[in-house]
Amino acid sequence: MSKFKVAIIGCGNIFPMHAISIQLSDDAELVAVCDNKEDRAKQAAEKFNCTYYTSYEEMLDKEEIDVVHICTPHYLHAPMTAYVASKGKHILTEKPMSITTEDGQNMVDVCESNGVTLGVIFQNRYNPGSQLIKDAIVDGSLGQVLGAKCSVTWNRSDEYYSKSDWKGTWAKEGGGVLIDQAIHTMDLMRWFVGEEIEYVDAQIGNRAHEIIEVEDSVEGVVKFKNGIFGGFFAINYHSYDAPVEIEVHCENGIAKMIGEKATIVYNDGKEVSRDKNPNEEIDYGEGVKMYWGVSHLKQIRDFYESLNSGGALYIDGKEALKTQKMISGIYQSGKELKRIYL
Repeated sequence: MSKFKVAIIGCGNIFPMHAISIQLSDDAELVAVCDNKEDRAKQAAEKFNCTYYTSYEEMLDKEEIDVVHICTPHYLHAPMTAYVASKGKHILTEKPMSITTEDGQNMVDVCESNGVTLGVIFQNRYNPGSQLIKDAIVDGSLGQVLGAKCSVTWNRSDEYYSKSDWKGTWAKEGGGVLIDQAIHTMDLMRWFVGEEIEYVDAQIGNRAHEIIEVEDSVEGVVKFKNGIFGGFFAINYHSYDAPVEIEVHCENGIAKMIGEKATIVYNDGKEVSRDKNPNEEIDYGEGVKMYWGVSHLKQIRDFYESLNSGGALYIDGKEALKTQKMISGIYQSGKELKRIYL
């Protein structure tokens, strides 16, 4: 079976996770890369033995491509998706899918109208601990979910923001700690609960940064339509990147995740836990954060297997849009100081 011919737009920090995963795939072949910074595009192309471009429009015109990975700043995800879909190419984009619900919905619509597949990276759902908790909720062993909470306390200094020409801005990043650092944890909490959202009520603020427009703190509640509440708290002015924490309180026990390790303590005293597999390691190269782990590889491999089989994607555009609506609603609530019904 021939491999899917793949291009990646964006050769920045997240690029190696995609390029190496494609390199290790039995179903995909990296044929071209694109970045508006020519030196970065050229370096990536030399490393992965492919062609480079500084214009993705030119790349799509000249190369025979089946799938495009979008690894660019947040605000570019929606317009790039629309253009790539119009060319009949399948798309896998990094999180967040967009910076507004309207853009996210348009991405879903334009991919449907052009008959192409849209996948969105939320690789933490593939972590062994995440799978343990989700499986226990879905198979009923934990019983009904009664409540949930999550927290992210990381560090992103002014120096971190000063090195970027798009982070820390509403127009290009779409927000701060919520849409960039905490979105994975928020996505997991929403996914664990597995119910539609009734409303969100939140407060946002910039309490510790001098050079950014966006929030460095957010706290609030997600009210689900089945009546339960999910509380959340996130900051990126902590002294270090502490392990994220998620707790799901259920009829038959409590599931907790600290970092990647999940532990379920049932009411009858039974306890099960699952952590990352120490034998699952990938060398993504210098400068890649170790906590990104191997789940990019798992999701990207799953994406191509779904394309091959014609089966449903685990995380498609419609699924990612649910989290995007939640994130956008939290921002609206924080800015307008009122409860936002979704």
